[in-house]
Amino acid sequence: LRLGVSHQDQALHSNSFFPDRALEKLIDSFRCRALDCFFLGTIFWSEIKRQEYGNMSLLIGDVAPDFEAETTEGRIRFHEWAGDDWVVFFSHPADFTPVCTTELGYTAKLKDEFAKRGAKALVISVDSLEDHKKWIADIEETQNTSVQFPIIADPDRSVATLYNMIHPNADAKVTVRAVYVVDPNKKIRASIIYPPSAGRNFDEILRLIDSLQLTDGHKVATPVNWNDGDDVIIVPSLTDPNEIARLFPKGYKAVKPYLRYTPQPEK
Repeated sequence: LRLGVSHQDQALHSNSFFPDRALEKLIDSFRCRALDCFFLGTIFWSEIKRQEYGNMSLLIGDVAPDFEAETTEGRIRFHEWAGDDWVVFFSHPADFTPVCTTELGYTAKLKDEFAKRGAKALVISVDSLEDHKKWIADIEETQNTSVQFPIIADPDRSVATLYNMIHPNADAKVTVRAVYVVDPNKKIRASIIYPPSAGRNFDEILRLIDSLQLTDGHKVATPVNWNDGDDVIIVPSLTDPNEIARLFPKGYKAVKPYLRYTPQPEK
């Protein structure tokens, strides 16, 4: 299904014509009341969202697009489900495949590590909900764990397309291994793309969240290969000696005027 949109219709989509998300409310109302068939309503919503975002890349600092989807834990609306947590939203190419089985198994084992950071995982592929549920049994058996995060069923590829997770020159039929780290303000804070053949390092994703949360609260940056507890770098924009002394009472080592190491705050 493809909805043709004229220039006049595109004008109606503008925020100036429909302020305060009125268009989305109108779409919701039309879908719920005019389309009794649930499946058609879902397609209508996904196509409108697809046309709103088109093939536009999602960049760091952008608001993560909202969507509705069926998952192994029920139907969700992304922003509502995310709540005040950080979200690691990632795609895997296909169910019943070896690399994906190890990735989701390891993610399941990191449940407590995610929780310590106020974070949770959300997974997607273009497989059906039925396949997801069958595959979870394999993951739990082979990886000796319990899968306790939702897996989105996206057979029409609407959400995967919205998040640029399908790269046609790699494989037009499945998603690549995309990762989006989304903060509690629903902003995309980081993104990572791997090819289907390479499993991801989820310890690195935890390290990334640690860095983002630390640098949100302090005027520091994290150097190469940094891990929680290592020395950090004072941001170059901070130059006032009194403020530096107040913020970093343990002192710092200046290798260059722009390269100043200090012990990690609150450690």
